[in-house]
Amino acid sequence: MARWDPGAQERLTEAALDLYLERGYDAVTVADIAERAGLTRRSYFRYFPDKREVLFAGSERLPAAVGEAVLAADPAASPTAAVLDALDRVGSEVATIVDHAQAARRRVVIDASAELQERERTKAAAIAAAIDEALRQRGAEPHVATLVAQIGSVVFGLAFHRWIEADAASFSRGLRAVAESLRELLV
Repeated sequence: MARWDPGAQERLTEAALDLYLERGYDAVTVADIAERAGLTRRSYFRYFPDKREVLFAGSERLPAAVGEAVLAADPAASPTAAVLDALDRVGSEVATIVDHAQAARRRVVIDASAELQERERTKAAAIAAAIDEALRQRGAEPHVATLVAQIGSVVFGLAFHRWIEADAASFSRGLRAVAESLRELLV
C-alpha cells in the first residue's frame, strides 16, 4: 500500500459515518473506522487527530472565511446586512463543496451524541467570534457587533439545517427563509 493512499480521507469519512450510524458514535473506535476503510489506525491519524474530527474536517476554516466575507461586504451596509450577505456567500460556497447526502448523514450522527453537539456549539461560537471581530473592524459598536454576531451564527446554523432538510435546495433560499422568520419574530 502506498504511503499516502489516494482517496483514503474520503474512505475514512464514509467508514466513520457508516459505523456511527450503525452502532452509535460512542460504540465506534478509530481502529474500527480504519479497518472498515481498509487502512491502518496509524493511517487514520495522518488525516484526523481523533474520532470526532472525522465529522468536522475543514470546519476550522469556516470562521475565517465568514469573517473575511463580513469585512468584504458593502461598506455602507448595516451590520446585519453585512453579516447576512457574508453568510449567504460563504454558505452558498460551502453548499457547492459539501456532499449533501453526507451532510445529512453527518447531521443524524451529531444529533444523536451530546459530545458531538458540544463540538458543533464550539464551532458556532468560533463563527460568532469571527463575525463579532469583523463587525468591530467595520466600526460597529461592541454591543451591536456581539448581538449581530450571535444572531448571525444561529441564522447560519439554521440555514445549513434547512439546506440539508430541503434535499440540496439553494442555501440562499434557506438563509432568506430563516432571516424572514427572525424578522417576523422581532416585529
